[in-house]
Amino acid sequence: MKIDWAALGSVFGVSLVATVALVGLFTLGVIGLSKQEQAAAQGGSATLARTGAYACFGLCLAAVAYGIYLIVV
Repeated sequence: MKIDWAALGSVFGVSLVATVALVGLFTLGVIGLSKQEQAAAQGGSATLARTGAYACFGLCLAAVAYGIYLIVV
């Protein structure tokens, strides 16, 4: 049995970058929702914060759906 270390390292690197990016996007979405609540409590408009948060959550959902698609197909 021979292990292709270059391929294993490549898979590890790509999965690490994808995981950090996905967690970062989700974190930005949560921060956006918390900013929306703060702006609403102060009487300001929270449309931009809410839109950005929903965009981040949408990108997370798209990334997860694409991963499931890659596994199934």
